[in-house]
Amino acid sequence: MFTIRNAKECDLPYIQEIMNDAVLNTTAIYDYHERDGQYVKNWFDNMQKQSMPILVCAYEGRCAGYGCYTIFRPKDGYRFCVEHSVYVHKDFRGKGIGAELLNALIERARSENYHTMIAGIDAENTFSIEFHKKYGFTEVGYLKEVGFKFDRWLDLVFMEKIL
Repeated sequence: MFTIRNAKECDLPYIQEIMNDAVLNTTAIYDYHERDGQYVKNWFDNMQKQSMPILVCAYEGRCAGYGCYTIFRPKDGYRFCVEHSVYVHKDFRGKGIGAELLNALIERARSENYHTMIAGIDAENTFSIEFHKKYGFTEVGYLKEVGFKFDRWLDLVFMEKIL
């Protein structure tokens, strides 16, 4: 049913579609403008150069979601802490794909000897907050009005899982 694997260049158009839906229609990404193919290719190449994973969930013959992580902050002392993202195509939500991706990211991070995983979640996204709690993440920070999108201020919740 599901196949979790490393992303390939052939997945980039699907990833771009998922990214752009999140940018244009949600507060999951605090960007305003669609991302073009070159942006996604550069992001993919940079993740590869940094040995950071991008995982996709192949479902019914297509990329139905993706997840990734990067070092939390670009300082030496943060080298054991990663911040992750998981996005599922709107047509495939509610099928367990987000759970498959998050579990795979957690296991990958453990196998690569990371100590902590962080999630930055828009405070209004109670689904994502509750979802992360199911996987052992706890709320460790609440930042008021740090984002601005759709003509309103947005609060950000930080959640953490010790691996």
